[in-house]
Amino acid sequence: MATVSLTGASKEDAATVFGVLRTAFPTDRPSGDVPQEQPGDHSAVWSAEFEPAEGIPTDPAPLEGSVIATLQGDYVAVDQLFAALSTAFAVEHWGAASGDQEKEVDLRLGTKT
Repeated sequence: MATVSLTGASKEDAATVFGVLRTAFPTDRPSGDVPQEQPGDHSAVWSAEFEPAEGIPTDPAPLEGSVIATLQGDYVAVDQLFAALSTAFAVEHWGAASGDQEKEVDLRLGTKT
């Protein structure tokens, strides 16, 4: 199991990223669940948990802007989510932190050209 958190994105771009991941991996969110903006001046953070498997989406998906994604969970799950995101989006790797049982990876996602 791994958690994907998205920031710096429109609700439409967050929905696109979660939609790509949802096509390949079971999630804790219902299929009709889409990101909603909250009133106020706070930055939105959208998150969902995914249970990665071997299926990886292969079709690129367009984004309106860039999306900051943090993947956190066990090593295999994070690696599979990273692979899926890399097939659908242009990925800039910002950094990673590794522990004994888990790792965290920070990415910037954009549209593949």
